[in-house]
Amino acid sequence: MFKTEEKSLKQSVSDLNSVEYPLMEDFYTIQGEGAHSGRAAYFIRFAGCDVQCWWCDVKDSWDESKHPRVKTGDIVDRAVKSGSEIAVITGGEPLLHNLAPVTTRLRQEGLQVHIETSGSSPLSGHLDWITLSPKRFKEPLDEVFPYVDELKVVVLRNKDLEWAEKNAEKCPEGTQLLLQPEWETPSSIGLIVDFVKKNPQWGISLQTHKFMDVP
Repeated sequence: MFKTEEKSLKQSVSDLNSVEYPLMEDFYTIQGEGAHSGRAAYFIRFAGCDVQCWWCDVKDSWDESKHPRVKTGDIVDRAVKSGSEIAVITGGEPLLHNLAPVTTRLRQEGLQVHIETSGSSPLSGHLDWITLSPKRFKEPLDEVFPYVDELKVVVLRNKDLEWAEKNAEKCPEGTQLLLQPEWETPSSIGLIVDFVKKNPQWGISLQTHKFMDVP
């Protein structure tokens, strides 16, 4: 677990609840990819992104100014009412924001807090599971790697496999290593299959929510 220093969290519940975040969407769903694929989870998608992958399927999340600022208390209330045991914070790039208030409140309400990040900004908040999805055109900060639970690399071509290996070398022992084919690049599937057969410490992540048409 990554945990922000306690001194930054000595605020009342009402103070934490009043902190606002630019929110693109939040919803209860089934996690579609990665190590927790198939599990029910409440997704919280914050707006703003400094990475902007051309293959991103939520480009509407990039511009923070296009989305309303929503109070932490309202976000947490909806997550709790969903009945989910897990809250997944994603984006955009969620680490552009100080996640201490929202993650503290989610954990106070008994939810596990997961995050998917490119690692382009410092970690913040109370995080139970960190999925690092590194991008070659904006490398993760070295300070993120010691806390990575899952390394998930999107693959389009051979260079991405080299990139995956480079990042895996920085991850702690026991990190789950996953390669994911880019949805609109079918040739990436063969590359990944051959690679994993030769390197069985890696596994494959698929975007099952797209196969199943789960939002």
